[in-house]
Amino acid sequence: MKRAFIFPGQGSQFVGMGKELYAHNNSTQELFEKANDLLGFRITDVMFHGTEDDLKQTKVTQPAIFLHSVILAKALGEGFEPAMVAGHSLGEFSALVAAGALSFENGLQLVAKRANAMQKACEIQPSTMAAILGLDDFTVEDICHRVSDVVVPANYNCPGQVVISGTIAGVDRACELMLSAGAKRAIKLNVGGAFHSPLMELARVELQEAIEAVTIQSPICPIYQNIDALPQTDPSKIKYNLIEQLTGAVKWTQTVLHMIEDGCDSFTEVGPGNVLQGLVKKVDRQKATQAATV
Repeated sequence: MKRAFIFPGQGSQFVGMGKELYAHNNSTQELFEKANDLLGFRITDVMFHGTEDDLKQTKVTQPAIFLHSVILAKALGEGFEPAMVAGHSLGEFSALVAAGALSFENGLQLVAKRANAMQKACEIQPSTMAAILGLDDFTVEDICHRVSDVVVPANYNCPGQVVISGTIAGVDRACELMLSAGAKRAIKLNVGGAFHSPLMELARVELQEAIEAVTIQSPICPIYQNIDALPQTDPSKIKYNLIEQLTGAVKWTQTVLHMIEDGCDSFTEVGPGNVLQGLVKKVDRQKATQAATV
C-alpha cells in the first residue's frame, strides 16, 4: 500500500490550533517552546488564545500552520511512513521537514523569512487573488494571457477550480472575462497580495539567499513539488524548485494525478483543516483520504 502524506497551506488556520498537540507529550511541548524561542515571540499564545484577526497576520499564519503540521507529523512516530509527500504552497516546507530534507529549526526560520518577505512585497504593490470556479484550465490560462495588466493562474487546486493572482485591475478584468466565458463563480479572496505571481519577485529574491544558504538533504521519500508536480529527491533540484515556488503556480491538481499514477492509493492530510482532502476527492473520488490524528 502506497500512502501519501500531504501538508496544507495558508488559509487552514483556526483559533485554538495546536492546543491539544501541545498537551500531547513532553516532546511536542518542547518543539512548540523551541519555536517560541526561535521566532522571538510566543506564537503559541496567538495560536491557542488569539483571535481570528491575530491569526491572519502573515507573520503568524505561516509559522503557525507549519508548526501544527510538522509537530503533528513528528507525533505520529512510526505511523508516519510515507511512500511520498507533498505540500500546498507553504505546506511544501512542512513536507520537507517531515520527510527529513530540512531540519525543524531551518524550516521554521525559512518559513518566518518567507512570511515577512511576502508581507513586504504585498505592501509595496497592492494586489489580490480570485478563485475561478467552473472553467477548464486552458480557458483560464487563455483569458489571463489576454488581460494587459499582470494576472496569472496561481493555484491549480482541482478540476474546475483555479485561483488567479495579479494586480487589482488585472484580477478584476479577468474575473469579468471569466464570467462571460461561462465560469460559475469568480470569487475575490481576502488575501494580502498576489501570491504565486510575478508580483512576488522581490520576495523571491529575498528568500533565494536564505534557501541557497540552508542545508537540504535527500528526503526519506520523494517530494512532489508545486512548481513541476514531479517527484524530487535531489537536494539541488529541491532547492531550485523551492526558490521558483514563490512566483510560480501551485500545480496541485497535477501533483495529485502524478501521485496516483505512481501508485498512491491513500492520502493523509497532516495539519490543520481538511481542505486538501476535499481537493483530492475532486481529482479522484475513489481515493481514500483521512486526517492524521494522534
